[in-house]
Amino acid sequence: MENGEGRPRPLGQLTPNVYVETGTRGCDPGFVVTSDGVVVIDTPQLPTHALAMRQQAESHGPIRYVVNTEHHVDHIFGNYFFAGAGLVVHHQGVFDNFMTVYDLDPFAFAVKAAEDDDPEGAKLIPERGEYYDDPNKGDIVFTGDVTLRLGEHTFELIHTPGHTPGQIAVHVPQERTVFTGDTIFSGCQTWLMTSDVDQWLRSLDRIARLDVDHVVPGHGAITTLEAVREQRAVLLGWQSAVADAVAKGWSREETIQRVNFAEACRTDVGLDHLIDYIQAENAGALYDSLIGSERGAC
Repeated sequence: MENGEGRPRPLGQLTPNVYVETGTRGCDPGFVVTSDGVVVIDTPQLPTHALAMRQQAESHGPIRYVVNTEHHVDHIFGNYFFAGAGLVVHHQGVFDNFMTVYDLDPFAFAVKAAEDDDPEGAKLIPERGEYYDDPNKGDIVFTGDVTLRLGEHTFELIHTPGHTPGQIAVHVPQERTVFTGDTIFSGCQTWLMTSDVDQWLRSLDRIARLDVDHVVPGHGAITTLEAVREQRAVLLGWQSAVADAVAKGWSREETIQRVNFAEACRTDVGLDHLIDYIQAENAGALYDSLIGSERGAC
């Protein structure tokens, strides 16, 4: 969130202890206040937003943990600006793939985003080599599911692979809230690329079983568990359309040209220029996955 002069506004308060930033370039990061400090969940991509979020979080107590839900740049680039603030926690899959994004240069992507949407923040980004020397990645790295306890709060870190291999959701039962990361895109374009759709669908089932009132997605507006059904429909729509293209004998190029969901919903903030890229890469990745599966079955 930004004020009229382009500076980040304080994060919105979702529950008495949960604060979330939505409506700006990057993911939907937030933090949870406990009686023994603060847990940050994902970090803002834009530098001034990361610093503002850190300041706001620390006004409630020391930051104990910074948890990343995935390895993509929009969820982790802000870690650099949280150096020294608590232990960084993420799944092994996040650690192994930290700051890799399909066929994009993630550092250049982050710099360009800051130049476009956070020019003051762009001046704070170090040189590439300095950044990669210590981007502030995992201090605590786990596999499977893990439960953290801090003060009176429980944080269930649930492995929800599909969008990425190390994807997690962070369930905070005391706040009746789950941060899903990019397992849910709320009302905006879904990025498939290197995803495993079948795993993703199973992960949605896990989230659907949670007893929560608030769903903080990876991108888009805060929502409810109704978003699980909507995300499932998006995934199945893409999968069905590309499977139909394969059944018709279309080539990869024909599939990319003809399968398009650009009109289904908007892109997330600041990504309008990538709408054609998203459509082409989604269709191409699913085509490759289906053709690969067919060949493997022969």
